[in-house]
Amino acid sequence: MKESEKVFNKLKELNIDYDVVNHPQALSMEDADKYIEGKDGARTKTLFLSTKKSEKFYLIALDENKRLDIKKTSELLGVKNLRFASEKQLIEKISLPIGMVSIFGILNNEEKDITVVLDEDMLVESVLTFCANDCTKTVFIEFDDVCKFVLNAGNELLIEKL
Repeated sequence: MKESEKVFNKLKELNIDYDVVNHPQALSMEDADKYIEGKDGARTKTLFLSTKKSEKFYLIALDENKRLDIKKTSELLGVKNLRFASEKQLIEKISLPIGMVSIFGILNNEEKDITVVLDEDMLVESVLTFCANDCTKTVFIEFDDVCKFVLNAGNELLIEKL
């Protein structure tokens, strides 16, 4: 089963409404934005981070125009030496390569050991966008439904001011 099919099946199972835009392959937010111009929804980026010794993992979603202060985020989460996870860790933990990191990657996190962190600033947005674990599909989904999805998957969810 394709990664995007897993996402759509889970959203359907949870009775979560969403919209999807199919487009040519887009490996960056800038590329994907070209194909979804004019549609309402906050453009997001999702980052996969870990502690230096790989004891903890975090999937962090924030507005695509916001820069993540890793040092501040480390302090906020109460961890030391937070850094971007390696491509090997991406594959092992969420079965996605660099360029396709998405909130929906937690579907592949069997250990349920990834904490999902949503930027509190996104609460003002009614709709958020994420790739569907496939760089040819962008999903438009309400903030509350993102939370429902994460909690149903069994992962810890934090909403923090990043």
